[in-house]
Amino acid sequence: MKDGELDSVDKSILYYLQQDARGTSSNDIAEELGLSSSTVRTRINKLEDSGIIRGYHIDIDYDLAGYPLYTKIICTASVTERDSLANSAREIHGVTAVREIMTGQRNVYVNAVGESHDDLNRIASELDELGLEIVDEQIIRDEYVCPYQGFLDPETESD
Repeated sequence: MKDGELDSVDKSILYYLQQDARGTSSNDIAEELGLSSSTVRTRINKLEDSGIIRGYHIDIDYDLAGYPLYTKIICTASVTERDSLANSAREIHGVTAVREIMTGQRNVYVNAVGESHDDLNRIASELDELGLEIVDEQIIRDEYVCPYQGFLDPETESD
């Protein structure tokens, strides 16, 4: 499987896994697509081996988990250091996600959680110590994750 060469079956598998990877079995997907479960398992293994599926993640309500402060910290990094700084930021306690942006000064976005403003101040200080320049901080009320609809072929949709 080459990069970007997904057929409609692969895309449908990705769509169903995005909806609920933990609660969706290869049998469930096979039934939706009219395939055998072994075919679906083989396809999932190939998607994992090729790096298209990078992992399976849970969607956490941080407020209910005891971390009422959820923030996005927008940083600037030099292009030559952006990748290494973004990877280093992932190691800071409280950081939940890091996103590299390809253009502009606001090119590293860091999501972080904390129990208090002291936690967020500590995270900001550690990002600064790494060499990331903080240009903005936003407290997030909530974030919603949804599956990418483009993976679902409207002609094969059974709903």
